[in-house]
Amino acid sequence: MPRTPSPAAPVSAPPVDTRRIEMLHSYGVLDAAPDASFDDITLIAASLCQTPVALVSLVDHDRQWFMSERGLGVNETPISRSFCAHAILQEDVLVVPDTRLDPRFTDNPLVTGDPPLCFYAGATLRSPDGVALGALCVLDHRPRQLREDQLDSLRALARQVVSQLELRRTLTLARASGDYRGRIMAIAGHDLRTPLRTAVYALEKLRRGDAADPAQLVQIAQDALIEVGNEFDDLAALSGNDETTTLPTLVDLPLEEVLHPVLLRWRRQAELKGLHLRAVPTSLIVHSHRALLAALVGNLVGNAVKYTPRGSVLVGARRQGSHAVITVADTGIGMDEAQAEQMFGAFQQADARNEGLGLGLWIVRRTADTLGYPVQLRSRPGRGSCFTVSVPLATP
Repeated sequence: MPRTPSPAAPVSAPPVDTRRIEMLHSYGVLDAAPDASFDDITLIAASLCQTPVALVSLVDHDRQWFMSERGLGVNETPISRSFCAHAILQEDVLVVPDTRLDPRFTDNPLVTGDPPLCFYAGATLRSPDGVALGALCVLDHRPRQLREDQLDSLRALARQVVSQLELRRTLTLARASGDYRGRIMAIAGHDLRTPLRTAVYALEKLRRGDAADPAQLVQIAQDALIEVGNEFDDLAALSGNDETTTLPTLVDLPLEEVLHPVLLRWRRQAELKGLHLRAVPTSLIVHSHRALLAALVGNLVGNAVKYTPRGSVLVGARRQGSHAVITVADTGIGMDEAQAEQMFGAFQQADARNEGLGLGLWIVRRTADTLGYPVQLRSRPGRGSCFTVSVPLATP
């Protein structure tokens, strides 16, 4: 059960925990630019809990900094005004039904101000080893309570915040050290979400008993989980390589065997958006690595589908000398030259309203660098984008 403090709770400020502060700073996110992924979480938290204010708060030694804020209008407050500094001392959600009656907060300017913040509920953000980093919290201008399902949602969203923070720390360390395994982890975490969600969706419909064809749902879930298993096998084998000493093992393979599963994976999402996803069949044989090439092309196709509101996405390949040039062209939103260069960085999105972490083109760039493949982009705002990647052909 969430903890509702007694009016007799002590007023003293939470002590500074040096180990906790060091752990918080190790994530390297304090004072970072706004991030759409965390803004999505505060939007959902505010909506589910029906509150005007929601925050992702990271509690530093002298301040609380908001990685995302909705409805408050400031990006940090002194630690003396922090509700979340008290929430991180709890094992479960800290709920304060009426802050005006709690000795810790009665003199807080956020409580005495206009409009006052009279209600608080915060779920602690804990690192995998249990260190409290901050809280995902919701606040209201009137005293109130949360239902148990709302509390469960707040806990679940807090876990998602920590997952996002962990992924960002992994990628930061990978970029700093050139760690090949970190890149593989990023590819796995990003690319495997789609089939996992497909399987969960199918199984959930089956559990609710609202499926017209249960056998079809079982097959959908089974196919999605087989795809997860196959990709894990490839990525696990690949993670044993270290790009500083050994390149991935390359083999001759029909390019169609790489393109066909990628198209199957994205066809349904394209159809749901009313897009025409089509491919030109190819008989070219390339010399590459199946899993890495699939990740590279898959992210180009996925990116095209996500950022094309109407029209089409075309995938094709042509012979150019000793290489196969793979093309992914769309009629989407496009981008200017400055945007195009930024989009190859991690956590960059052309449209923050789209699903995902903004890792697609980062994976494309890192995977292409690993394989030594040049990637080119032609794009104009409002006119779509065209990506090309040059892959060596198999030696006759």
